[in-house]
Amino acid sequence: MFVFAQQPSLANQYIAELRDVSIQQDRLRFRRNLERLGELMAYEISRTLPYQNSAVQTSLGTAHTQLLRQQPVLGTILRAGLPFHQGFANYFDHAENAFAGAYRGYKPGGDDEFEIEMDYIVSPDLSGKTLILCDPMLATGRSLEKVYHALLRYGIPAQTHIAAVLASPEGVRYVQTQLPQCHLWLGAIDDHLNEHFYIVPGLGDAGDLAYGQKV
Repeated sequence: MFVFAQQPSLANQYIAELRDVSIQQDRLRFRRNLERLGELMAYEISRTLPYQNSAVQTSLGTAHTQLLRQQPVLGTILRAGLPFHQGFANYFDHAENAFAGAYRGYKPGGDDEFEIEMDYIVSPDLSGKTLILCDPMLATGRSLEKVYHALLRYGIPAQTHIAAVLASPEGVRYVQTQLPQCHLWLGAIDDHLNEHFYIVPGLGDAGDLAYGQKV
C-alpha cells in the first residue's frame, strides 16, 4: 500500500486544497486538483509496471530506451471519478478505459443503511491486462468491490491497482480483506467513517463539489 500523506510530497498541497472549504467552492480548481492527484498517482504506478527495451529512430541515429510493455486499462466510477480519472488518462494517454455508474441506494424512510446500485458499465477486454480502478473516495469500499467484480465479466486482469484520494481505515480494511490481490494507492487515510458512512474529516461530497449538487 502506497500513501502519499506519509511522506513529503506535492500531493499533500493538492489534498489540502481539496479539503479547504474556502478553496473547494471553486469547482474548476477542485476538479483540477483531483486531476493533478491522478497524474501524480499515475506516475507512481507507472514505476511498478513491466517495460521492454525499445529503439527509437531519430534524425541522427537510434536511441535506446524502455517503454511500457502494455498500456493499462483505466476504470472509474461516475460521476465523481471523472476528473481523477482524467489525470490518469493524461499520463497513460494510449490507455483503454472502463466506466461504471454506481451509487448508494438508500432504503425508504430515511434509513442510513444502503445497497450499492449499479446501472451502467462498459469496458474493453481486460484479459491479462493491468487494470487501474480509480475513485476519489474510498469510504466503505463496497462500491469499488462491486465494480471490480462486475468488470471481471470482461476478463481477468493480470494485476489490479486501486487508487483513491482519501480513504477511511474501515474502507482500507474492507478492500484488503475482500480484494487482497489488488494494490492500494492512497492520498491519505483519514480518521473514521461517521454514522452516515462519510469519511471524517474528509472533504465533503466529491461529486457535488466537482459538478454541482444533485437533486
